[in-house]
Formats: sequence, structure tokens, C-alpha cells
Amino acid sequence: MVASGFAIQTRQLTKIYPGFWKSQQVAALTELNLAVERSQIFGLLGPNGSGKTTTIKLLLGLINPTAGDALVMGKPAGDQDTRRVIGYLPEESYLYRFLNARQTLDFYARLFNMNRAQRRRAIDYYLDFVGLDPAVRSRRIGTYSKGQTRRVALAQALLNNPDLVIMDEPTSGLDPVGMLEIKNMIMRLKDAGKTVLLSSHQLADVEDVCDRLVILYRGRVEIQGTLNDLLEVKDTFQLEARGVTPEIQTQLLEFAQRSGLTDVRTGRPRVRLEDIFKNLVDSKRKAERR
Repeated sequence: MVASGFAIQTRQLTKIYPGFWKSQQVAALTELNLAVERSQIFGLLGPNGSGKTTTIKLLLGLINPTAGDALVMGKPAGDQDTRRVIGYLPEESYLYRFLNARQTLDFYARLFNMNRAQRRRAIDYYLDFVGLDPAVRSRRIGTYSKGQTRRVALAQALLNNPDLVIMDEPTSGLDPVGMLEIKNMIMRLKDAGKTVLLSSHQLADVEDVCDRLVILYRGRVEIQGTLNDLLEVKDTFQLEARGVTPEIQTQLLEFAQRSGLTDVRTGRPRVRLEDIFKNLVDSKRKAERR
């Protein structure tokens, strides 16, 4: 029915929320066809109300489809065994405020039937992985900033060493350095052979890490493909070089004009503001450690 080589595959997946009258029915998702390969970072995009959350709920087996089907890791969505190999980071971090980070992860590790030694190793590893400051790990979650809470929630999503990680707005509440660290973590998950389904309004995050993406609008697929195919401007060629003198620039412009090229633009390469911000913070932190 559906190829087992895919981490996620849907066929004509449809969800209609009923109303008292037929005219009040809401088609949240209509005939969604997805094929997410294993060890791939896949972006799920769209404006509010486009069907992203409904798609995630269907894949997790939290709700049932009106029509169509979905397989996750080769089995029907919601299968009990499949749930054991899925990690889910929701948009809002719902954690017990009276527990600290270690107690929180210990609670969830027990749900996966880990013994004491396994729990200790997993908790230490994933708190380090998400970069939670050791100085705050024994403090109650209720005293955390949103960024610190987000890191604990991510550690909880990874605690069972999942094959598929579903992330809904993973960089929510983080400063630019924290956002970059989360993106690096996502790339490390891919390097470790994990599949990541990423839903985000931060398009720069998606552009930095995703291999493929789909854009939904009012429950339907409008755009789908690899990031390179979607972003590459086919009829435009760029040339960058160092040591370009004003004379060479003039010659290049004259050559372009003689060749009949249009919309010729000149300028200098720009660094990203994110890089400037990160470099500044990194240098200050290093100076403080001396």
C-alpha cells in the first residue's frame, strides 16, 4: 500500500471537522499527499489555519482522518509501537512547573520503562545536547525563562532516542544564539540518521536546515519540492571573486551590456546579521571565561 522506505507517507489524507449544519463543516486538510524520506529534514509550512497542526495531529494518531491514510515509519499513524520511536516537540511547552529539569526528564524516562542507570545516562546526555546551563538544572521549571523551558521540552522530545522527531516552532522563545544552536542540533539529528518534520513560521530556520518542504494553504498543497529547486533562480548567474579592481568591474559591466544581458546588478557580498550577533556573543562569553 505505502512504501516502507519512507518515514512519513500520506495518500489523499483529508480531515473535515463537522458542524451542526453541513454549511458549518470545516475542511482543515484536503487530499494531502506527502512522502518524507528517512534521514531527511522536511519543512511543513503555511499561514495560520492552513492545516499544519491538523497534519501533525493526524500523524501522531491524536485524531482520525475523515478520508485517506497515513503511514509513519511504515505503520499506520497512531500505531502503539510506532509511537515509541517518535519524539514530539509541541509549539507550547507544557511542563510541570514545580519540578526541576532533571526531575522532569526522569518522570518521562520512567514512562519509557528505563531503569535507573539508563535514565541517568539519557538525562545527562540530552540536557548537555540541548545546552541547558548546568547552574539551572536543579531549579524549578517555574523559575525558567521561556528559552530555558524550551530546551527542557526539546530534551524531553529526544529522551527516547526517536527515529522520527516532529517539531512545532522549535525556536519559539529563543534569542538569535539559541535559535542558531537549535538549528545546529537539528542538523546533528539528521547526521545521526533521524528524520525531522519541522513546522515553523521562521522561514530563515527552514531555509537553513530543510532538504524538502511543502507549503499548505487552506488545507491544500500549493508548493512542494526540494529547497534547491524552489529557491534557485534559473535564469540568473552569479559570480563572486576577490581582488576585483574598479577597472575589472568596468570591463565586466561593459561585457554584460554588449552581450545583451538585462537587470545587471553590482554590489558586494553581505554577511548575515545572525552571524554578526553570534560572533559578538561568542567573543564576549569567551572573554568572560578568562
